[in-house]
Amino acid sequence: MFESIQLTDTVRLEREGDVALVIVDNPPVNALSWHVRQGLFDGITKAVESGAKAVVVICDGRTFIAGADISEFGGNVPKAAGLQEVQAAMEDAPIPVIAAIHGTALGGGLEVALCAHYRVSLASAKFGLPEVNLGLLPGAGGTQRLPRLVGVAKALEMMTTGRHISSTEAKDGGLVDDVVDGGLEELRAAAIAFANNAVAENLPLVRVRDRNELVEAHAGDDEIFANFRKDIARKTRGFLAPEFNIRCIEAACNEPFDEGLKAEGKLFMELMTGPQSAAQRYYFFAERAANKIPDIPKDTPLIDVQKVGILGAGTMGGGIAMNFVNVGIPVTIVERDQASLDKGLGVVRKNYERSRSTTPEQVEERMALITGSTSKQDFADCDMVIEAVFEDMELKQSIFRELDEICKPGALLASNTSALDVNQIAEVTSRPESVIGMHFFSPANVMKLLENVRGDKSSDSVVATTMAIGKKIGKVSTMVGVCPGFVGNRMLFMRGAEAERMLLEGAKPAQVDKVLFDFGFPMGPFSMSDLAGLDIGWKQEKSSSSTIREVLCENGRRGQKNGMGYYTYDAETRAATPDKEVEQLIKDFAIGKGIEQREVSDQEVLERCLYPMVNEGAKILEEKIAIRGSDIDVVWVNGYGWPVYRGGPMHWADSIGLAEIAAKVQEYSERLGGKHWDLSPLLKSLAESGGQLQTYTS
Repeated sequence: MFESIQLTDTVRLEREGDVALVIVDNPPVNALSWHVRQGLFDGITKAVESGAKAVVVICDGRTFIAGADISEFGGNVPKAAGLQEVQAAMEDAPIPVIAAIHGTALGGGLEVALCAHYRVSLASAKFGLPEVNLGLLPGAGGTQRLPRLVGVAKALEMMTTGRHISSTEAKDGGLVDDVVDGGLEELRAAAIAFANNAVAENLPLVRVRDRNELVEAHAGDDEIFANFRKDIARKTRGFLAPEFNIRCIEAACNEPFDEGLKAEGKLFMELMTGPQSAAQRYYFFAERAANKIPDIPKDTPLIDVQKVGILGAGTMGGGIAMNFVNVGIPVTIVERDQASLDKGLGVVRKNYERSRSTTPEQVEERMALITGSTSKQDFADCDMVIEAVFEDMELKQSIFRELDEICKPGALLASNTSALDVNQIAEVTSRPESVIGMHFFSPANVMKLLENVRGDKSSDSVVATTMAIGKKIGKVSTMVGVCPGFVGNRMLFMRGAEAERMLLEGAKPAQVDKVLFDFGFPMGPFSMSDLAGLDIGWKQEKSSSSTIREVLCENGRRGQKNGMGYYTYDAETRAATPDKEVEQLIKDFAIGKGIEQREVSDQEVLERCLYPMVNEGAKILEEKIAIRGSDIDVVWVNGYGWPVYRGGPMHWADSIGLAEIAAKVQEYSERLGGKHWDLSPLLKSLAESGGQLQTYTS
């Protein structure tokens, strides 16, 4: 008999009556580091040898085992028990093994729990196999065991989305055997009681690997998999991991368990060593790094934001308001007149009512947190005010002069500008240290990116508060410096300039769009222009036929809104069809400019759209507009649809090879001219030295 034995630095063995407890304590999330695996293996082994009649595997801290230790991927790790050895020790133990789960059981953590004979959880626990989000699949038997417990349909959905399910859903689906309320003490007591009961009633030692009825029901059933692939095709386009997860579940249905494990292992290694998972794992860390501002001390005092003011109840202002009320922060939203205010608030209500995740009660709760007004004076008691009006410097400066007079001392004043100079906006106030840019992306209640723009005089407290509030409202935030277009739009301008230039040279809108769509973007630049509306910012009385866009607008083509833009659109389905009239308009425009049209290859389209973006990203880093190369990737993945399985433009450029890209940029510069083709000195230097853009810190 023993009270407590420390097995490794992070795992100890305790005894309570006939029950041995193997306890993991590896903060912050009890990741499956090598010392945890060794401790679990030793703990199960010693518990059996000690004469214990049952074992409970439980964790200290805020969670059960949350998954693998990603820092060990590809690194040198001390020799220790492998995860499969740990699982075999649990599964083949001659006494009942119960996993006691609180917090989250994710990835490798859930795969460990699946090797216990029984599972007990707190009501607040969450479960999932999120490896797909890192471009992987569960590589420790999860693809074979999960469908044997919850069924094929549920396993397919969980593994291809990475969605976390609740303890209630887990209990209903057969993943856990008992759910208890309370905290860690209650969980421990309940798990011990369950273990004692298992001994007293001589419950069978249930090995999930031997439970075949749910998978055998779909042996040879190609239809369920074909239908599922069809259902998720649009959402998972371009990604390998969802398809590989499906193949593993197919193997679970059609092969014996050990053969299924072999299929899982083979497909796991193919993903693990491939470029997609490397990009997604890189991005995982890039997103977390983006929230760190090196020159802002961790103890910087934050502004206590209890109430937010928003100027403008249009699409952007209403969407921004939703972010705050979603987390319980009251909002005062101001419009120029009652009709505009009522219209804006009506759109917000409709957005909530259309949302499947919002109950009628929640709709009313959130709408009650929004106070509408037509007077800016009502911003007087707000801790933060965000301006979301038309992109016009004069207008924005006049607004900030007013806000400076109205708002209380210490209030944070933010502009939602997407390209204008935040310093020019700040300088018209008596408190430029309180002014910052907060560039939300449309629709603001959906898009994850928040591109915060630090002015020359923005205070540390304002910078830190902006990043903290972004995190609180569920955004992925980056901090960038002031320049035209900041990071995202500045690079987008480069792509747009070359895309339009290639139209004049002979490329078709559909060709350019298809090349970028096939690369992984949700749509190409011309489809995007049609969706946004070709007439945004266009004024008929000032139109001079100086661009293709102006010519299209002059010919009554406004985009999807009137069924004619770069494409024609079906009135019912909105399906786009290339239009010969548009191609002729472009050809005539090119002839008028003296430009000879030719065949443009898909490879040239790709290079001329993306290489100037990479070049501009390097210039942005040189100018210290972005803190890290990886921050640029975070902006592009979250704000502009860059496929995460390609990591972002900086990561992608490194994977292509900077020497190759620098040489091509130089070649296009000599052939085409244009300032955006001037080779970045940083890109040239890194190409020569073998450096990387993704790891560069300015």
